[in-house]
Amino acid sequence: MLSGVGVSPGRAAGPVVVVAQPAGEPPAGPPPADPAAEAQRIGPAAQRVAADLNARAKAASGEAKQLLETTAMMAADPSLVTQAEQLVTSKQLPAARAVYEAAASFADALRAAGGYMAERVRDIEDVRDRVVADLLGIAAPGVPELSEPSVLVAQDLAPADTAGLDPAKVLALVTEEGGPTSHTAILARALGIPAVVAVRGVLAAKPAQLIVDGATGSVEIPSSPITPFAAEIAAADNWNGVGTTSDGLRVKVLANVGAPKDAKAAVEAGAEGVGLFRTEFSYLDATDEPTVEEQHAAYAAVLAPFHGKPIIVRTLDAGADKPLAFLAPDPEPNPALGVRGIRVSRERVDVLDRQLAAIVGAAQETGADVSVMAPMVATVEEAAWFADRAHAAGIKRAGVMIEVPAAALVADEIFSVVEFVSIGTNDLAQYTLAADRQLGAVATLNDPWQPALLRLIGMIGQAAIRAGKPAGVCGEAAADPNLAGVLVGLGISSLSMNASAIRQVGAALAKHTEDYFRQVARAALVSHTPADARATVHAMLS
Repeated sequence: MLSGVGVSPGRAAGPVVVVAQPAGEPPAGPPPADPAAEAQRIGPAAQRVAADLNARAKAASGEAKQLLETTAMMAADPSLVTQAEQLVTSKQLPAARAVYEAAASFADALRAAGGYMAERVRDIEDVRDRVVADLLGIAAPGVPELSEPSVLVAQDLAPADTAGLDPAKVLALVTEEGGPTSHTAILARALGIPAVVAVRGVLAAKPAQLIVDGATGSVEIPSSPITPFAAEIAAADNWNGVGTTSDGLRVKVLANVGAPKDAKAAVEAGAEGVGLFRTEFSYLDATDEPTVEEQHAAYAAVLAPFHGKPIIVRTLDAGADKPLAFLAPDPEPNPALGVRGIRVSRERVDVLDRQLAAIVGAAQETGADVSVMAPMVATVEEAAWFADRAHAAGIKRAGVMIEVPAAALVADEIFSVVEFVSIGTNDLAQYTLAADRQLGAVATLNDPWQPALLRLIGMIGQAAIRAGKPAGVCGEAAADPNLAGVLVGLGISSLSMNASAIRQVGAALAKHTEDYFRQVARAALVSHTPADARATVHAMLS
């Protein structure tokens, strides 16, 4: 029996197919006889890779389509090609080696930036491996053609490979690396494929068959041959679109969005509103600060589908975590602990005030019920400062994100100065367990089922109940139907997630009473390990 982090629920078993890994680091020599001609091979190779990814995108939809298109854009990025060409001519490197080194410098820069930018490292490495394979004339790494329904096992899956999976042929996914917020996890949930990540030793074990439980995180090597199966995940078609427990406790089921296409998908999935509108996603490539009018138009495009419904807009979560060029961020040795979120807003109050003006205008134009919240708040004083600024701009409801343990510890005082809080479980887990959420080696620490994290959330939930104000969760934890019940039992009153999880979570909440979810939450809190918590809750809710 092996174990990892269950990231997509469901049980399945079947024959194992190991995903081919990249060819590895290409040699640095011998030097090309004609460096100019060698350099000219790189552009066409990158274009062939981009064309292949775009062709696969046309056959996909939703998040998979978006991810394939984004990866194709990275493959066609002229800056990567140009840098690789320069390495061929200046250092006399073979084309494949030059691409490898150029991609490494891009990946290092993204990794140093941390947060959202660090999440793009796997995309860069995937593009690198595909272009290198093309230049070497070998097969691209990735998922082979499956002759029968199988369990895929890999060191890690490239985002583009995950996006192209066929749920009819892939019974389950098991990877040695990855974490609960990785692309593999998010897309596996979207496709309804059971998945367990961070399963150390699964490749060395060389299993012929596996039994996978994506809810509990267990991966079993059967002692004798078994008949393949894929257990159906409970259907969510009977959810009535209103988030409640079986005895009527109201729990809003909301969506996380960052662009108009996300808003459209959320409405189609039945979201009751938006619990997290990531405004900075519209401006990651902007070299100049968008004008108030430009921001107004961008926000209105996202708010429009939610006329009369609640929308929580997060002010710019910028800084070293998501560096925006127009803010001219300084280099930092530890970006995750640097000037980001509300810390940027306090340094650049003018930028915040213009954003708030644009949000107010977009809300008035669309008729959406808009609230705002600030990210990365650590103190009561920061929370009060932001609330005063938002109220002065004409926004009635101002809140903060609790992503830092310090804020959880003073939740009662924070509730006294804001109208609501929203818990970002991805960052709160990262800071509570001192585990980089992008690092597979510590993925088991950065697990939303960690008892320490659940106890912090429980503290916030109790503070919300005492204050008579709402506390929501907008991290990936909200997308887990079993964990959603635990969160409700801890006092959470709204859950916000990717559109693909909305109906499943809504249906799961309707199965049990508020009191039973409290019992389930108590059982999770006294568990000693994430695996124990996950297994106990799974048994109680099944």
